[in-house]
Amino acid sequence: MSYASTYRRIQPLLVACSLVAAAVVQAAYAQTTAVPISAAPASNLGPGIIAKVNNVAITDAQLQRAIQQSGLPDSPNLRAALKNQLVSRELFRQDAEKTHAYDNRPEVKQAMQEAKDATITQLYLRDVIKPAPVTEEQVKAQFDNIVASLGDKEYKSRLIQVGDAAAATDVLAKLKAGADFAQLAQQVSLAQNKARGGELDWVSFKVPVQEGHTQNLPLPLAQALVALPAGGVTSIPVNWNNAYFIVKLEQVRPTQVPKYDSVKAVLRQQQEAAALEKATLAVVSKLVKQAKIEQ
Repeated sequence: MSYASTYRRIQPLLVACSLVAAAVVQAAYAQTTAVPISAAPASNLGPGIIAKVNNVAITDAQLQRAIQQSGLPDSPNLRAALKNQLVSRELFRQDAEKTHAYDNRPEVKQAMQEAKDATITQLYLRDVIKPAPVTEEQVKAQFDNIVASLGDKEYKSRLIQVGDAAAATDVLAKLKAGADFAQLAQQVSLAQNKARGGELDWVSFKVPVQEGHTQNLPLPLAQALVALPAGGVTSIPVNWNNAYFIVKLEQVRPTQVPKYDSVKAVLRQQQEAAALEKATLAVVSKLVKQAKIEQ
């Protein structure tokens, strides 16, 4: 739907500590030939155990975690590769432990402390941060407010961002000489969407444009956009926030309002993320007040 992307800007606030490095998992998956490892029949291993290495159990739970952390689709080949990796890692660990040369090394102590700290912090955050639940009424109210803010038209555009007036003048000259807008955006734009040729999502707002009612588009850019005909490019650069922008309006169409059921899950995610952020900030503020912090 046209406006679903507006509500996808949800940044995770809590990141779990990975127990297996992604690069190692990728390497394990990439192996085409695994070293055969003899194992006891599955019936003799015990429930939830996929292998034993000198009577040390490797569990299905460990394998499931490795699959999840790999980020790769589950498959028999992946399971076999990761199982062999877990067995190999246990063999390495046991052989290293026999030497008693690693227990007191600074790297080992630091890694153990960091893993402990990360786990304690993760469990603490899970227990202490309690975001307010989001109700269906709140989600529907947000949807209604968004719909009410839309204009009768919506705009599809591209932009090129440069750092100074001279660069903007150069871009306008190249466009006037016939340069392709999207290709030029990929070459010179400083905006994050340069890889997409400066493409922006469909956006709609009421005209005349008012501050705070532009669907997150900066007011000067929104004003320049509605003044252009379809296919038109701004004749002078738009100066905003210490940068210069050249805007192209590609298409205009009647506003297409998505069905509530098609976007309510995304809207709920947005509100839940906001509630989580609010609850997290409350805990941080409380701890900051109680702490002595020197920087």
